Amino acid sequence: MDHPSQNFFGKSTNKLLDKVVDKIFGLTDRFNPRTTLIASLILLICTSLLMIASASIPFASAKGYAEPLRFFWLQLGYVAIGVMAAITIYKIPIKYYYKQHFHFILTMWATVLILLILTKLIGEEINGSTRWLSLGPFNLQTAELAKAVMVFVTADYVVRRSAEIRSNIYTGARLLIWYLPVMYLLMNQPDFGSVVVMAATLLVMVYVGGAQGKQYLSPAIVILSAMGIFAIAEPYRRERILSLVGNPFDDVQGRNYQLVRSLIAYGRGRLTGTGYGDSIQKLAQLPEAHTDFLLAVTGEELGFIGVVFVLLLEAVIVLSIMAISLQALKRRQLRLSYTVFGFAIIIFGQVVINAGMTMGLLPTKGLTMPFFSYGGSSLVVLLMMIGFVLKVENQSPIIDAKRQNDKY
Repeated sequence: MDHPSQNFFGKSTNKLLDKVVDKIFGLTDRFNPRTTLIASLILLICTSLLMIASASIPFASAKGYAEPLRFFWLQLGYVAIGVMAAITIYKIPIKYYYKQHFHFILTMWATVLILLILTKLIGEEINGSTRWLSLGPFNLQTAELAKAVMVFVTADYVVRRSAEIRSNIYTGARLLIWYLPVMYLLMNQPDFGSVVVMAATLLVMVYVGGAQGKQYLSPAIVILSAMGIFAIAEPYRRERILSLVGNPFDDVQGRNYQLVRSLIAYGRGRLTGTGYGDSIQKLAQLPEAHTDFLLAVTGEELGFIGVVFVLLLEAVIVLSIMAISLQALKRRQLRLSYTVFGFAIIIFGQVVINAGMTMGLLPTKGLTMPFFSYGGSSLVVLLMMIGFVLKVENQSPIIDAKRQNDKY
């Protein structure tokens, strides 16, 4: 049997990588990633509900809602819907995902395309972007579903075309047939943040699927350059990038308004925070205080300790998912492993982008902190991902015992 790093990263290129993989496998033998994942999720979601309750009250009052805890109750409802959706995904026998795998992938991809087109045609515009498809009492942000589906698409392609990718990465250009229509529709919403996460997930998954380093470099540079060009193509995105240059406090009321308010929130919180409920920036000063900038409000009320607590829980969730992916990889269940790994990359990418933008390290983007910020579509889809991850963890040893690893 080959060393795990040779499968997960193609050809193992150095001893350091081997040592890292060995350490990870050794770590997963010492704790139960399933229990750790569930416990971390419960802690993070409970913390999220507390912070949403605090951060959203001024916004609810400003909007004239009679119920000051409106967004807390809505998020609690989304948690319930997400848990039910995750249980549904978990209850579906895993063989149904892979019985006619290509047809399943094609159906999901076509469904996402239709939803994205409908969003463009009849979607609801909020803050200048048409990203939401109204489904009665629930608004679906179709980009969230698209990111999850493209992980399935990429995992299937990387496994089916693994020999081609390892010998000549340019054969992977066929993946663009799947990606370009989705990315084009997302750019027209516009939702550049989701496109960035999707592109990053693609690059990482192709690399771990076996792409050779030298061949991988050229297409990676092309994709990253394209992302850079698109980033500066629109004036509002250029302004967000320029807000990172120089002193953000030079333009407090202009393009740096959100960033400055976020930094002030972090600064006021210091080590232990001003106290739960005592944020000033949430009082109609920091836009999206309960959504994209909830981490900043957490920093103000709970301090550096509160922010570290949230980010540590996010890290434990990502590492637990990766541990489950590595367990499936160790059993040569490549589709399962790559799919679960792709979900981990999406969560990790959004954590980095959201934390980075609230701290002035990255341009502001409309991406939520996974499992933490207010948002129904994001939470429900993320919990559906978790349902699939837990199903893989449950079924992986059974598949191995039946010697059916090559089917998955």
